[in-house]
Amino acid sequence: MTAFRERLNSAWHERTLQLFTGIVLLHWAEHLTQAYQVYVLHWPMHHALGFLGLAFPWLVHSEVLHYGYAVIMLVGIWALVPGFVGKSRTWWMAALIIQFWHHIEHALLQLQVILGTPFFGRSVPTSIAQLWFPRLELHLFYNTIVFIPMVVAMVYHLVPAPHERAAMRCSCALQPRAAAA
Repeated sequence: MTAFRERLNSAWHERTLQLFTGIVLLHWAEHLTQAYQVYVLHWPMHHALGFLGLAFPWLVHSEVLHYGYAVIMLVGIWALVPGFVGKSRTWWMAALIIQFWHHIEHALLQLQVILGTPFFGRSVPTSIAQLWFPRLELHLFYNTIVFIPMVVAMVYHLVPAPHERAAMRCSCALQPRAAAA
């Protein structure tokens, strides 16, 4: 493991995980804002762009933003794997595997944009799962099924079993309460 990745998963793990969690939560806020705009405010889909899209509509309509975020998520989850042990690692790996597929879906969309040719007989770039599910709901689903194992992993990471705590190389675990005096 490189010295940088070693530090990410030991001395810097707690702060890196906090930063990464902040990025994930901001992304969630964007998706939830877009869903609110569609389902509560009844905005047409092409106007429901989240907070970021209201300021930079061209950016949200580009596949580069979506693909870039999928890559950031994939790299972030992968880079932090060594910091997790035991049950937390199992759950973190589940998030990595699901995010890998989510990344493939976005890569497929990006490829269609680059080639200027939508696949599957569609008029717009379409991912595999979009053949059955609308894009907004699909991405809410993908983000949910990546987020849930990440949260479970972090809970196990923050409150590890004693034998797992001994194997940890970071300061993420919450300290046990001191015995009442």
